[in-house]
Amino acid sequence: MRWVAGLGILAVALDVLSSHTGELSTVGTVFTHLRWWWLLPALGAEAASVLSFVGLATRLLAAGGLRPPLVPLAGVTLASQALSNSVPAGPAAALVYGFRWYRRLGADDTLASWALVGTTVFAALSLALLAGIGLVLATDQGASLNLVPAVLGALVGTLVLGALFVYERPLEVVARWALEISGRLFGRPRGDHERQVIVLLERLSRVRLSTPGALEIVGWGFMNWLFDCICFALAFLATGSPVPWKGLLLAYGAGQLAANLPITPGGLGVVEGSITIALAYFGGGTAADIAAVLVYRLISFWLVLFIGWGSWSALALGVRRGRWPRSALRAQVEPGVLTATADPDDPEDEGEGHGGDVRGSHAAPEERDEPEEPARRRAHRGATE
Repeated sequence: MRWVAGLGILAVALDVLSSHTGELSTVGTVFTHLRWWWLLPALGAEAASVLSFVGLATRLLAAGGLRPPLVPLAGVTLASQALSNSVPAGPAAALVYGFRWYRRLGADDTLASWALVGTTVFAALSLALLAGIGLVLATDQGASLNLVPAVLGALVGTLVLGALFVYERPLEVVARWALEISGRLFGRPRGDHERQVIVLLERLSRVRLSTPGALEIVGWGFMNWLFDCICFALAFLATGSPVPWKGLLLAYGAGQLAANLPITPGGLGVVEGSITIALAYFGGGTAADIAAVLVYRLISFWLVLFIGWGSWSALALGVRRGRWPRSALRAQVEPGVLTATADPDDPEDEGEGHGGDVRGSHAAPEERDEPEEPARRRAHRGATE
């Protein structure tokens, strides 16, 4: 049944992609005048982009005490991107897939969910920063394209999300506000909202990032987009077109922001159109420039997509052969994971487990080091007692 479901997913992906193969129709014409020697550094830049994104995920998981092997984590990252970019409701499918594989790699439910949310937040924040830099370098053209409100809005929005993800105090304010609004509008959740806020903060605060740690993760995300942009620049050299350095970051940022709109899987068609329109404002838009966009998309989308589905197949084969647990939710949690220890004062945590057994958790209680309860957490408890 698993193989039948897998073949069904592939069939749906192929059906979606078959209606968006317009960017492949002119490949023959592009390849006729291609400067092949520029493709190797372009491929290297794209590989560095993927590895930077893997570094982002690695750093988030390490914040919770998990250090998964690099190769499987890279495979999960590529497979998740393939799902996100080629199936309907791809981002949601990729989140479920990533959650299950983080569990197989040793994370518990809390860390897996936290890391996936963090990946989305920091990737969006770093992209907004890159687009903001591009806007500064080409302010006049950005105003002509009406990109100033969009880029600034994206930057402010992602900064707010990043602050909520890193700092507990603003998260507490937003959580209280959200619970009150939900209670008034929908009558849910029922019960003591103060207690529910404390329970929510208890779960989320089991993994916290310091400001330097958050900046490091933003750096990994920024390098992911920057290397991808370098691949874009090298695509111009491969087609013999001059690189529009002044508007490169802005055109790239506009295209990637368009790719994240829920219009088509992977931004198919939207990315090409957005980048081409932006380039036209910088004197581009020639046949060679359009060819450069196509070469870039062949490397950054289509090649990564095929490798991603290959990774998906290899990981599925590993599960079938017993290398990885068949049931992700019953996979063992690595002993170093910080969130795996239940809160003894929280009755909702007793006996729940956080998804799977903790390896080494059957040791005597006196042999396990219990983390000291943070002062802020004790303050919350004192306020309700």
